[in-house]
Amino acid sequence: MSPTAPAATITPTLRRRRGLTEQAAVAAVDQACRRLRLPTVRAVLDEALTVAGKEQLSYQGFLAELLLAECDDRDRRSSIRRVKAANFPRDKWLGDFDFDANPNINPATIHTLATGDWIRKGSPLCLIGDSGTGKTHLLIGLGTAAAEQGYRVKYTLATRLVNELVEAADEKVLAKTIARYGRVDLLCIDELGYMELDRHGAELLFQVLTEREEKNSIAIASNESFSGWTKTFTDPRLCAAIVDRLTFNAAIIETGTDSYRLAHTIAQQAAS
Repeated sequence: MSPTAPAATITPTLRRRRGLTEQAAVAAVDQACRRLRLPTVRAVLDEALTVAGKEQLSYQGFLAELLLAECDDRDRRSSIRRVKAANFPRDKWLGDFDFDANPNINPATIHTLATGDWIRKGSPLCLIGDSGTGKTHLLIGLGTAAAEQGYRVKYTLATRLVNELVEAADEKVLAKTIARYGRVDLLCIDELGYMELDRHGAELLFQVLTEREEKNSIAIASNESFSGWTKTFTDPRLCAAIVDRLTFNAAIIETGTDSYRLAHTIAQQAAS
């Protein structure tokens, strides 16, 4: 087939449109945008025409502006969908984190993590510290940043995940459930270590960790140091295996023991 064949078929189609009135052209563009699912082009067309006239854009420049606007808006909508699909319990952004309130946390380390390179490598992240020290804020903030960059993210509480796995095992759909958690690029597990898990629940959680090992990232937040995880995972060997999975090539951030929420509450009460 000749390389010029496509032009030979398109040109007659374009020529048949030359006689359109402006009103008919506007209607045709609107209909085409609906059919081709280009809502942003349809929404910004009038503004783009005005700008193109003022700046004397070429035909190619005008078309480029329209298509880039559509691409940008699609990226924005996709980002919103990914953040929503992550199922975060509330909105938290890294830009709102008060690093001055917790000197244990190095801003440069968090900003490096926000680039998502550790997720690309499939490395783990462990946030360890007492309640009120910013673990969940950082977990959600980093997860949100990852989703905005195009990564598939899922947030869950440790107990909720284990309960879901136990139910899946009872309903004979465990493999399917583990595979679903294995597919996301970043799995955020919050409140790991708050409650004791029986051996069966711990074994099921271990299967999820094994499914993701060195392939896809896990980020956890825990109020217990690793040495205290035997209270959550009562089988010593299983506990050691879980710690090993979560710490190999991991970024480990200790958020300390001083509660920001408590200090903030006391300061507010003192000021009132």
